[in-house]
Amino acid sequence: MLTGKIRNDIDKLWEKFWTGGITDPLTVVKQISYLVFARMLDMQEEANERRAQRTGKAFNRIFPDTPEGQVLRWKNFRQLSGSQLSQHLKDKVFPHFASLAGSASGLGQVGEYMQQASVEIKNDSVLVSAIELVDQLPLTQSDVKGDIYEYLLSKLSTAGINGQFRTPRHIIDSIITMVAPKPNETVCDPACGTAGFLVRTVEYLNKTHTSEEYKQPDAEGNVHYIGDLLSDEDRRFMENQMFWGFDFDSTMLSVSSMNMLLHGIRGANICYQDTLNKSIHEHYPQQEKNFFDVILANPPFKGSLDEANTNPNVLSVVKTKKTELLFVAHILNALKLGGRAGVIVPDGVLFGSSKAHKQLRQALIENNQLEGVVSLPSGVFKPYAGVSTAVLLFRKGGTTSKVWFYDVQADGYSLDDKRSPVEQNDLPLVEKTWAEYQALHLANNQAEIEKRFGDKTQPSFVVDVADIVANGYDLSINRYKEVVHEEQEYEAPSEILARIETLENEIQQGLSELKALLVK
Repeated sequence: MLTGKIRNDIDKLWEKFWTGGITDPLTVVKQISYLVFARMLDMQEEANERRAQRTGKAFNRIFPDTPEGQVLRWKNFRQLSGSQLSQHLKDKVFPHFASLAGSASGLGQVGEYMQQASVEIKNDSVLVSAIELVDQLPLTQSDVKGDIYEYLLSKLSTAGINGQFRTPRHIIDSIITMVAPKPNETVCDPACGTAGFLVRTVEYLNKTHTSEEYKQPDAEGNVHYIGDLLSDEDRRFMENQMFWGFDFDSTMLSVSSMNMLLHGIRGANICYQDTLNKSIHEHYPQQEKNFFDVILANPPFKGSLDEANTNPNVLSVVKTKKTELLFVAHILNALKLGGRAGVIVPDGVLFGSSKAHKQLRQALIENNQLEGVVSLPSGVFKPYAGVSTAVLLFRKGGTTSKVWFYDVQADGYSLDDKRSPVEQNDLPLVEKTWAEYQALHLANNQAEIEKRFGDKTQPSFVVDVADIVANGYDLSINRYKEVVHEEQEYEAPSEILARIETLENEIQQGLSELKALLVK
């Protein structure tokens, strides 16, 4: 967790960027990311040097052991003046980082990350301030450096033209808790953006694999989860094989790569690829079908694709141009048999009447296990969008017998553009209720399921698949939720008139008494 000082320092720097002419929040994040990366590479070099001194073993240097190479290190160039600093970064430091592509000396895929790096800070004082802030950040603390980056990302407030926007982290956390990834499972986000689902999965695994003795709050009351119960094998798998993210926005890929790195995952597979394009079959044939154990996603809602360039394997599931339908179809293809998914979709996916909408819902129900539908309040994505959404929880393969529904009324924040914290929050109860339902479902305890979730007037209930099929595979919660109308009793008109007459008489009597007083 971040201290107030760190937050204030980041806020001040953000204001400096703004007054210095950089108003695009994504550009600010990118520029700070490049500087953070530069410092982390120097930190890695220092750690390797200390290890070499102790062991006497040579290592692959990030920076050549020459005067020209050493001046590329953070500790040596951070003292330069503004104009010198800008030119030095542009002409020497960033090009050197880009040259490390494929080498064994960097942190992750450093070359790919830094190849597009450029200095967009034209104001010398802003650049110096940015260097000073990054130099003070506690990047040696893995739990803090991840929080720092998440705080930077929280300032992104613009939506993309194809419907991409930052998913609220508390919504992500609930979805991850319900899907419950394991340390030995491959996890993918096919439209990863800033890698919110992936980094929060890292945090979830650390939290659920930390022994009680280490769950002690610090001086500020924050609990840090170290994941001491994760084995060395688990750690290696998490660092190099577990996480996959796809996106076709190079800026987002840079941001997500840094985000994963700052959360301790050096070898995350963050890939430049339009997930729905037919080129995925050429570039990632193994990952295209039957590969992932878990897929977590909030794919773009309002995009539309050229059918000629769309992956035919996806079109075989649902023939449409709507990205929200095509992404769900792709997820079904990419999951292993028995693999699980938690996907945010617009409400239109649940009740749309087009052939493609019905075709997709039919595939989810008849050829897979649609386990749950969580209806979210319409304001959860404000100020980006006011669209109503839901979370689909499903497994690949099998057939559906019952579908669990939950009608979320509040998520802990106001549902207006301000999204201010409020007391009412249904999400913890959603997670608890889902766990209860899953336990009963796995035990095939149908009697208890009916007893616990048979009342459709409650926020949580189950619906038999036969009812869903009879309603044209409609998955909107209002189709099945029963509303109890309370009987209202009103006074008889004669009684109301009598009370009015009584009041009128009292008023007239009062007026008469007042007139009498005036006469005297």
